[in-house]
Order: sequence, then C-alpha cells, then structure tokens
Amino acid sequence: MTRTLTLAQARRVAIAAQGLDRPRPETVTMRHLTGVLDRIGLLQIDSVNVLTRAHLLPLFSRLGPYDTALVDRATGKAPHRLMETWAHEATYVPAATYPLLSWKRRNWGSMSAANIEAKHPGIMALVRGIVAEHGPLTNRELERYVDEAHAARPSDGWGWSWSGAKVALEILFDEGVITSARRNAQFERVYDLTERVLPPAIAAQETAERADAVRELVRISAQAHGVGSLRCLADYFRLDTASTKRAIAELVELGELEPVTVRGWDREVWLAAGARIPRRTDARALLVPFDPLVFERRRLLELFGMHYRIEIYTPAAKRVHGYYVLPFLLGEHLVARVDLKHDRARGVLLVRSAFAETPDAQAAKTWPREDVVVANLVEELGELARWLGADAVEVAADARGDLPAALSLAPAN
Repeated sequence: MTRTLTLAQARRVAIAAQGLDRPRPETVTMRHLTGVLDRIGLLQIDSVNVLTRAHLLPLFSRLGPYDTALVDRATGKAPHRLMETWAHEATYVPAATYPLLSWKRRNWGSMSAANIEAKHPGIMALVRGIVAEHGPLTNRELERYVDEAHAARPSDGWGWSWSGAKVALEILFDEGVITSARRNAQFERVYDLTERVLPPAIAAQETAERADAVRELVRISAQAHGVGSLRCLADYFRLDTASTKRAIAELVELGELEPVTVRGWDREVWLAAGARIPRRTDARALLVPFDPLVFERRRLLELFGMHYRIEIYTPAAKRVHGYYVLPFLLGEHLVARVDLKHDRARGVLLVRSAFAETPDAQAAKTWPREDVVVANLVEELGELARWLGADAVEVAADARGDLPAALSLAPAN
C-alpha cells in the first residue's frame, strides 16, 4: 500500500533534506562547507550582486556566518572540491559530480563549433592551444594572443557581441575540454585545461554512460529534495523527462526511491530512501532567489503556499514585492519576504520592502505569531548584515509592505 504524507510532513521532509533545520556550527570549516554540498548537490551561480554573489547565500542560510575564503579555496585551489559547469544553470557542483555532466551541453543554435569554424577557420584548436600554453587565462587575456579578426566583436550583434575567440572558449567549456580554474575579483572565469583542474583521481575515472550518469544525477536530486515529483527531480539538473522517468523506475527497483502520495497533490511523488520526516522543525533562514529550496516554483507554491518570482527584469513600477526578494523561512513555513540591498557605500543592509505571508487554514495551526516572525527576522537580518560587513540594518523610509514599521520598532541585537 502506498504511503501517504500530509502536506506538513512533506514540507518538513523538504526542509530537512536541504539541511535547513540543522544547528549552525560555531566555527565553519571546509568540512562543513563540503558537507552542505554533499547534501544539496549544487550551488547556482548568478552575476547579480545587489546583496552578495548568489552562490554564497545558500551556504549562509545553512551554516550562518562563514568565511567566504572557504568557497574561494574550494572553487579555485587544488584540490578543487567544487567545479563550475552547466547543470541547473551555471553551477558549482562537487568535483565527483562533474564527470556525470560531461554529456550535457547548452544549445547554442547558430553558435556551434561548425559555424564558428566556418567564420574563423582553426579557431577551436587555436584557443585550446593558447589555454594549454598560457593558461589559466580570462577571456580578455586570451584575446591578446589571437589576431584582430578573432578578437573583434561582431557589428551585427551575432553571439551576444562575443568575439570568435570567446565563442570558441564557451564551446570548449561546454565540451569539458577547458573549465574554470577559478573566478577572479571581477567574477570573470579564469580558464584552464580541465585535465589540469579536475582532481587526478576523478579525471582518471572512466566516463559514465549517459543512462548511468542520469540515474546518479536523479539520485542526487532525490536526496536533495527528500520528496519530489517527476518535474522536481528532472528540474534540479535540467534533465529531460523521459530520461528522468527511466532513472526513477530504476531507483525504485533498487529501493532508493519509494512511491508515496502527498495529500492534495494530483501527481506521482517519490520519497528518497532514508529521508527524515521530522515531527517539527526549528529552521530559520533567508533564502536567495536561487536557493535550491525555491528552484521549482510549482513545488514551492504547493508546499509552502508562496507564489514567487524574481522581479529583477520587471519594470520598477510593476514590481509587486521588489527587485531582489528573499523568502524568510521560520519553522516549517515561509512566513515573509524581504527585498534587500547591501548598500556598501553607506555600510548598511537596506530593507526596501517587507511583506508578511498569509497562511491558509491548515498552515495557520502551526504558523508563528507576527511578533515572533518580526523578532526572528530582525535577528536573521542582523546576522546577515554582520556577515556582509554592514554596520547596521536600515529600513528604508519608503519601504513597502506590512512589516517595515514593525521591523523599525523592533529592538536590534
């Protein structure tokens, strides 16, 4: 008989699978950092830096204040514990996961290896040779070694105005021939041959067959979700539905996934073997828009009742909640959302909007009071500000929402 989970149980499973309910260590070490990555499987990279780099915040949400130099070491010094690749989007994954994604390529359309070779004969071999001889190199540094035609930006806008050398570099990155040895202070990739970056023991492994790689990726996804649908398990690594279905069936056969029912969901759902189903949770975290808990928006809506979207590209006048909005997790609920900015010039963490969420009848039974929400949000904002190096948290005079006044009046720790 298929086991049934309540919505509350499914929420707590999801939170526990992401490690958001675990006590934060007093001192964060590399072991803690790699432990988080072993649990959640990936960190999405994004260039938006209104608060801090997107891949840094999921670690703060789970570990609390930590030295970001740990991430620099993990991603930029041998042995590389994290590798950059194309997974959910541009993503850091544990080095052991990197070979599982060797078959996965972005669809560049007209920017294929054949097309770039037609426009720039010999460019692929040339770029690889330059990186081999002179790497690690940024794109700008590499372009100094090619002739003017290969470094010129197209006037017709082709390839996002990338030079021929840059296009070749990106294709070689996707093919796994070269990779990012690190990101520099401007957050540009610094490229090198993959064989010189990937830990030797992992580089020496035989390449997994695609079906085996997909099965392992779905296993990682399932452990990171705790409980999830086909869409959830496929979306984590942007896998196709058919391959994910086959992998799920194999993992069910192996006893690593259990078909379950989540009350109120109208589709098949699977529970990862060994997933914890806590009776309660004391989780508290601000979640960046690219946090793995909020990747899949339908799941987020059904589990937590939050309709959430990133409004960065929405005109300011049409934004509902703000530019860079972080959901606030307290207990087993997403109880608020805040639009934040690190005002580096003034040394403050600026709250530009703060909205309380409204629970449905079922969630209201375990929903914290507003004063509890405010007190915990103030504490978490203070922790975040200290970690960012801001001197204070400031609620903007024109901050929108129903919580700014309460946040302004709440005592800061």
